[in-house]
Amino acid sequence: MIETQIKDAVKEHYTRSAAGDCCGGDSCCGDVSFSGVETEAQGGTVQFPGIPSFGCGTPVEAAALRPGEVVLDLGSGRGLDAFRAAQRIGPGGRVLGVDMTPAMVERAREDARRLGFNQVEFRLGEIERLPVANATIGVVLSNCVLNLVPDKDRAFAEAFRVLAPGGRLVISDMVRAWPRSDEPADPARWAACIDGADPERVYLERMRHAGFTDVEVLSRGQGEVYSLTVRARKP
Repeated sequence: MIETQIKDAVKEHYTRSAAGDCCGGDSCCGDVSFSGVETEAQGGTVQFPGIPSFGCGTPVEAAALRPGEVVLDLGSGRGLDAFRAAQRIGPGGRVLGVDMTPAMVERAREDARRLGFNQVEFRLGEIERLPVANATIGVVLSNCVLNLVPDKDRAFAEAFRVLAPGGRLVISDMVRAWPRSDEPADPARWAACIDGADPERVYLERMRHAGFTDVEVLSRGQGEVYSLTVRARKP
C-alpha cells in the first residue's frame, strides 16, 4: 500500500511541476536548485527557455558523451537533460527519455518537436519496468530521480539490463548521511526527495549488487540529505 501511495504522490507532485506549479522555482527536488536553462554546445550557448530543471546535479556533463552514442535518461521529466545530451551526441546518436508522469512526457514531446530534436524520443513508463530492450543503451543518465523510486534495487537492475556491455551509468541523486528514522515514510516528503533518499553507503552498494563495477563518486554535497554524482560501468 505504501508503495502505491508514494507513486501516487510523486505523480501528483510532478504533474503539477509539468504545469510550472512547484516549489516556487525551477527545481522540484527538495531544497536543491540547479536551474539549468542553458547549456554549452559547440559554437556557443543554446538556450532552452521555458524548460525547467528538476535535477540536483549535472550528469550530462559528467558523462562526457560522444557523438553517435545512444543515451537513456531515467525519469526524463520535461526533457532538459535529454536535450542537453542530444546536443552532445549529434544527429547520428539517439536519446530516449522514460518518465512515469503522462503530463511530463506530453510536454517533453512538444518541446522536442519545437526545438527540432529529431533524435530524441520520450516514452511513458516506470524505471522498475523500463520499456527498453536488453543491452541497447550505451549510456544511462538520471538526475534526482532514483531516490523517488520505492524499489531501488529493481531500478538499478533494470538500468543494468538495458545497458550494453561496457556501457556506463552516470547519476546525480539525493542521498543521506545516515539512516532515516524508523517513522513511517511520508509520501509527500518522499515526492520532495527527502524520505526516499538512501544513506550513501547503501545507495552505492545497491549499484554494486546490480552488477555495476568501477563505482566512483564524482561529487558530493553536504548536510543530512545531499546531492551525489556517481559513475559506474557494466562489465
